Amino acid sequence: MDFSQSIYFLILIYSMIGVGVVVMITNIYRYARFMKMQDILSSNSKKDAGWKLTGLLLLIFFLFGYIAIGIFSKPDLMVASILFGGSFFVMIVLTLLFRLIESVKQNCLDVTEVLISIIEKRDPNLNGHRRNVQNITMLFYSYLPKEIKKQINPLSLEYAALMHDVGKLGIPEEVLNKPGKLTDEEWEIMKQHLKIGVKFLEPLRNFEHIKSWILYHHERIDGTGYYSVPGDQIPLAAKIISIADAYSAITMKRVYKDPRSHETAIEILKNVAGKQVDAELLAIFLKIPKEELLACLPPDIETL
Repeated sequence: MDFSQSIYFLILIYSMIGVGVVVMITNIYRYARFMKMQDILSSNSKKDAGWKLTGLLLLIFFLFGYIAIGIFSKPDLMVASILFGGSFFVMIVLTLLFRLIESVKQNCLDVTEVLISIIEKRDPNLNGHRRNVQNITMLFYSYLPKEIKKQINPLSLEYAALMHDVGKLGIPEEVLNKPGKLTDEEWEIMKQHLKIGVKFLEPLRNFEHIKSWILYHHERIDGTGYYSVPGDQIPLAAKIISIADAYSAITMKRVYKDPRSHETAIEILKNVAGKQVDAELLAIFLKIPKEELLACLPPDIETL
C-alpha cells in the first residue's frame, strides 16, 4: 500500500471513529432525557433509578473508550468498523425502546379512555364532558409558553384531565342528575366527588402526584373554592384544568341547562379572571381560536 492509499485509509478509519463518537454523544443525550422522564406511567422506583444510572455510566464509559482508542492507539479498519457499527446499534436499540415505551403509554391511555367512557354512559352530564375537557386541556397545553410547559408533564396532565370528574361516579344519581338547583345538603354531597376521585386512584401509586391536580381543580384563585385553598397554593395543572372544565361546562348541554355559546363562555371567564380562574393563564387561553376549541367537542354533542 503506497503513502497516498495509507492516508486515505487513515482518514476513513478516523472518520468512522469520529462518527461513532458523535452518535454515542447523541445516544447519551437521548438516554439522559429518558432518565429525566417523570410522567405518570414511568417507573420512578429507586431500583429502576439505579439501573438507569448504570446504563448511563456504561454509555459514558463506551464514549471515553471510543475517544481513547482514537487518540492513544493505532486502530485498524476492523476496530473502526466495530466502533462505528456499535454506536449505531445502540442508537437503533434506544430508538426501538423509546418507541415501544410510547406505544405502551398510548395504549394504556386508550384503554383508560374506553373504560371511563363505558362507565360514564350512566350519567348524561359526564358523557362527552370528560373527553371535551381532556381535549381542551391538551389544546391549552400546546399554547402555553415553554417556561410553563417545563413545569408539567403532558402525559400526566392528560391523565388528570381524563379523570378530573371520575369521583362523580360515586355520587348518587338523584343528586348528580337533579334538573333543578341543589339544596345545601345535596351540594355538600356533590362536593365530595373530588375526594372520591382521589380515593379511586389510591391503589395506583404512579398517580400519586396528580391527585392534588384532581382534588383542587375546583379551587378559586380568591381562596373561596371547595377547600378554601389560596391561589398561590393551587397546583398549576389544577388551574389549567379548571379553565378547560369551566369552558366545557358553559358550552356543553347538561340535564339542568342548555349549552351557551363560545362568545358567552369567553365573557363569563373574563369576568371571573383573578377571582375564580388564574388571570395569566386565562390570557393565554383566550388566544386559542374559537374553531380549535369547538373542534375539541366529541361527535354528536349539542352546542351553540
